[in-house]
Amino acid sequence: MADNARWFVVHTYSGYENKVASNIETAVENRKMQDQIFEVRVPTETVTEIRDDQKKEVVRKLFPGYVLVKVACSYRRRSEFEDEELAMTDEAWYLIRNTRGVTGFVGPGSKPVPLSDSEVANLGIEKKSVEVNYKVGDLVNILSGPFDGYSGIVDSIDLTKQVVVVMISMLGRETPVELDLDQIETAIN
Repeated sequence: MADNARWFVVHTYSGYENKVASNIETAVENRKMQDQIFEVRVPTETVTEIRDDQKKEVVRKLFPGYVLVKVACSYRRRSEFEDEELAMTDEAWYLIRNTRGVTGFVGPGSKPVPLSDSEVANLGIEKKSVEVNYKVGDLVNILSGPFDGYSGIVDSIDLTKQVVVVMISMLGRETPVELDLDQIETAIN
């Protein structure tokens, strides 16, 4: 069932996101539902604020009032006239919906709607791991994006940001281009 897991957005009272996430995780553990509810996240970002000539790093919630939950889903037919759809189990829905601080799911009525794969990618919830078979100084081909078809030399690789800088020759000058790790491949000599 883990292959059918999807991310859902849960609406909470503003300021209660961390408490709701903690309560859901505790309930999952107590009821031994780890096979149905896999992960609970409060999306945050670290921002450097400058006040009174002092730098201070502050963690901010990206979506105040919302918590993301990864739940196992199965195909279910709501009525004989509808097609099958991917839906979370009733037990998982009940556990999440009845957690203190939760006001509901994002979706029409009481029916939670999972995030699409493109929405998950745009939100940066799940990072795909990419194995690189190239190193700094290697000749590579660019596979996608505006520089598709160009070749260049790998200048730097940042695995934490999942990006690589490639130096390409453009208009007679060496130009650095930042790409995702999976946008290039080693050139065959």
